[in-house]
Amino acid sequence: MTWKLSGFAPKSQVQGALLAHEEIDDWDFELTISGREIAEDRPQEWVLEAWYPRRPGKPQKDALRTLFDGDPPEITVEKILDQDWLTLSQKGVKPIRAGPFHVHTRDYPSVPDAIDLTIPASQAFGTGQHETTAGCLEMLARMKGTGAHPRRIADIGTGTGLLAMAAIALWPAAFATASDIDPVCAGVVEENAALNSVELGTGRGALSMIVAPGMDDELLRLRGPYDLLIANILAGPLIDLAPDFARSTTPGGNALLAGLLAGEQEDRVMRAYRRAGFRLAQRAVNGDWAILWLRKRRGR
Repeated sequence: MTWKLSGFAPKSQVQGALLAHEEIDDWDFELTISGREIAEDRPQEWVLEAWYPRRPGKPQKDALRTLFDGDPPEITVEKILDQDWLTLSQKGVKPIRAGPFHVHTRDYPSVPDAIDLTIPASQAFGTGQHETTAGCLEMLARMKGTGAHPRRIADIGTGTGLLAMAAIALWPAAFATASDIDPVCAGVVEENAALNSVELGTGRGALSMIVAPGMDDELLRLRGPYDLLIANILAGPLIDLAPDFARSTTPGGNALLAGLLAGEQEDRVMRAYRRAGFRLAQRAVNGDWAILWLRKRRGR
């Protein structure tokens, strides 16, 4: 038996709640969440859904409410009989196409002539559904198209490992490292690597997973400096990490930054990275979100 909690809100509020969820270190792992649009013809109307293995109470409702800025939506509860929460969480989550990538759950087949990546939709952020993740996938493909050839890649705040695995697919001879502050992500990345036939390890074409805050890990530093740093996190942490990213990136190397709103957040992030020695190579906007491809100036 499973219980489902639902909160209906505009798209921007639900996406903001999903981002807030990613920043909570002590989240109840039994309370699994995802977000989706209500219907194709109502793209701005979304629902935040959560599944719990027993009857949820005030703590579970309050946990969902705190994810929303301002007035939270009403949280409704319903009993789901003889169904699996993972199947439910994947229901209605359609595959996406971002550049050459086709990202889908286990419920959908592969697509010919695409870089196919399977990510369970129950892993609410980093599945490709959010504009920041999809925008990063497209920007990675742009980098490849311009002749970028990174030999050492790091995905900081990796979540599901999707962007790290996408980078490996584009540059299979690279040494790839993924890291996240949340220890739960280590198991998630291991599962997703198996789903996508990505080897775990330290050699070329393999993925090494590290649990660490930012760049604060000896192994993460030893595996650098990096020709490509990927960070799809939030504007505040990106600004704080600018000096560390500069020290960890090769002269002429690349940084792909996302998780920041176009406009004021983007301007603040760009100021921090210009001071750290980066310049803008390309930018894209996906929905309300900016995706920045930066290059570190040579001689810095």
